[in-house]
Amino acid sequence: MIETTLTWKERFTFLTELDNHEFVLDVSKEGGGDDRGPRPKGLLLSALGACTGMDVVSILEKMKFKDFKFQLKVSADTEDTHPMVFKKAVLSYIFEGESLKPDSIKKAVSLSKDKYCAVSAMLQKAFEIEVKIILNGEEI
Repeated sequence: MIETTLTWKERFTFLTELDNHEFVLDVSKEGGGDDRGPRPKGLLLSALGACTGMDVVSILEKMKFKDFKFQLKVSADTEDTHPMVFKKAVLSYIFEGESLKPDSIKKAVSLSKDKYCAVSAMLQKAFEIEVKIILNGEEI
């Protein structure tokens, strides 16, 4: 079981406890909040990125790849009307490293997306998730 506790502090600010860590969630100043922390919808994208990113790093390390850089950018478009749910997300896996092989990277990303990442599996049921893989500045 996963459990999180959110304690309302004031206005739109919540102190959130998850996995023995505390962080603050809030609304932007333009939205009436105090901008003390990230917004919940963006945090959902961060969770998606972290889940698949951790998988990919683990898989590539098991394939004996070392000495590479990896960044994951996640963006999403929302519907124009409330509740303004995500329509589509784009995961851009960005790698740098001379020893990395395109086929190995594609396999690691595919295994995460199709087998291991629970966040991706859940969110794929709600909206499209597009994958882009960039190795040393070139999309593969």
